[in-house]
Amino acid sequence: MKAFHFLVLLALAVAFSFASAFDPSPLQDFCVAIPEPKNAVFVNGKFCKNPNLTVAGDFSISGLNIPAFTGNRVGSNVTLINVDKIPGLNTLGISLARLDFAPYGGLNPPHTHPRATEILVVVEGTLYVGFVTSNPNRLFTKVLYPGDVFVFPIGLIHFQFNIAKTNAVAFAGLSSQNPGVITIANAIFGPNPPINPDVLAKAFQLDNATVEKLQKLFNSA
Repeated sequence: MKAFHFLVLLALAVAFSFASAFDPSPLQDFCVAIPEPKNAVFVNGKFCKNPNLTVAGDFSISGLNIPAFTGNRVGSNVTLINVDKIPGLNTLGISLARLDFAPYGGLNPPHTHPRATEILVVVEGTLYVGFVTSNPNRLFTKVLYPGDVFVFPIGLIHFQFNIAKTNAVAFAGLSSQNPGVITIANAIFGPNPPINPDVLAKAFQLDNATVEKLQKLFNSA
């Protein structure tokens, strides 16, 4: 019997550990975000607006029908609608993004969302997408057409690449009001202050001159 109780407690502990790995569940209908009051105690999220002062605009935004600029170095643009754009998302554990890709190779570079799983649907164009598992690394890829859906698990490196001669558009839902993003190349070669070139040269088996060239490139981005 003691062994059974121990297993039950262990199962509950594991379940709670998974539950705490995502945005906490709300304790009220909504908690519209407001700027932090002066001398506020830090909270994991944002402070709540008085519900009696809440309006419909706290839960709405316009403009996702407008294509974003893709004439940059990677040929893509991500328009993220998170709690900073819609304060009513606070505590609800969800956000949305529009992804625009230029033709002939528009790329949303390899990146991760440390706090969210992503589910993506293509509405225009053709995308080659994929993610890489944790060590030992395994790559999962698929070519997506309009109406196709793909899931990128939380925290895993993933990408989307336009392989067609036309523009591509996709929309993505993310399981956090603030999913965060770490673009791998920028994080490695472009942080401030920079990582010691000796570290990167050893890690990537490159010479220091190549590392310093990459650091200069990404620090100017």
